[in-house]
Amino acid sequence: MTICPLVHLNGTLMPLSEAHISPLDRGFMFAHAAYEVTAVYGGRFVDLEGHIARLERTLAGIAIPDPHTPEGWANLHRELIAHNDLVEGLVYLQVTGGAFDARDFAGPERFTPTVFAYADTKPLIGAQARDGIGAVFIEDSRWKRRDMKTTQLLSQALAYRSARAMGADTALMVEDGFVTEAASANAWIVTKDGEIITRDLTPSILSGITRAGVMGLREAGGFTITERAFTPEEAVNATEIFTSSAGAMVAPVVMLEGAPVGDGRPGPVTRRVQRLYYEAMGADVAEAAPFVFDRD
Repeated sequence: MTICPLVHLNGTLMPLSEAHISPLDRGFMFAHAAYEVTAVYGGRFVDLEGHIARLERTLAGIAIPDPHTPEGWANLHRELIAHNDLVEGLVYLQVTGGAFDARDFAGPERFTPTVFAYADTKPLIGAQARDGIGAVFIEDSRWKRRDMKTTQLLSQALAYRSARAMGADTALMVEDGFVTEAASANAWIVTKDGEIITRDLTPSILSGITRAGVMGLREAGGFTITERAFTPEEAVNATEIFTSSAGAMVAPVVMLEGAPVGDGRPGPVTRRVQRLYYEAMGADVAEAAPFVFDRD
């Protein structure tokens, strides 16, 4: 990944080296901040409206006044990729409670948000999508309002570090005997009967925009999708596992706790989900992701 040279800070495009945020900013001091990550493919945003709508919900939920209309957010995103000539990659956006003149937990009656965004050049359909990733189980220690996309990401960061130390790429987070999510993605399993299962939407998980995109493929793919909590044992016995997120899109999980998932290769259901999702976002699948046909 390569961060593009121009970033957005509080209404101004500037070089990254010139972007400075107060050390008293509530995002730095209290993780009082919302964020979004939106994919760009072929110079076009993937599900930008969904990301903006979720940002608005999160800002309302954490008492930060929304500094833009939906069109204003969309224009900010478009301006950022246009000035950086970004064709494929991600736009990261963070909106914090802003700086205040004291380390006050409650803060002022009304916050003045800090808005920061940058673009990242990154291939969206790569080796992980082609070959799959490994995962391990880790206890979920996150706060209870995971339906809000905030920068309280320490548990996720530590989960990734633990997974890496165990030779894996990500973690399946477990709470009260059930899988919640992957470390920074929604989690899906496929049963021996071809049923796709993913956790139902509650405050226990983030309402993923890519998750919604996959759910929208149900009819085109002829998928049977059940929204419910599933156990680690069900994951171990699944024939396929995959994750969904803006950054990795649809990533097959081929190893779990050091053992192969199914036959140890991305499975036919996952490949069909990938193909349909890539087509929906405008990719030339035969050129960009020929591997999706390897289980036909």
